[in-house]
Amino acid sequence: MSKNYNPHLQAAVLEVVENQLAGNNPPETRKTYERLIQEGHSEEDAKKLIGCVIAAEMFYIMKQEKPFDNARFVEALNRLPEIPE
Repeated sequence: MSKNYNPHLQAAVLEVVENQLAGNNPPETRKTYERLIQEGHSEEDAKKLIGCVIAAEMFYIMKQEKPFDNARFVEALNRLPEIPE
């Protein structure tokens, strides 16, 4: 495990994943989750992969001082299990 692993941050991001799935908002999160499960990923791993996209989007927004871009977010979901940079 990475020295930079933060379990509190991971829990917060996974809570966002759970909220998106529960609210079906955006619907692409649920579609991606179901696709990843069908591809053989565990429920936990599917949620963590989606969390990677959420974390990358949050980092991009803060670093670039740009607003949330749903198209960019959905594009990254569609590329999973490829991890966003």
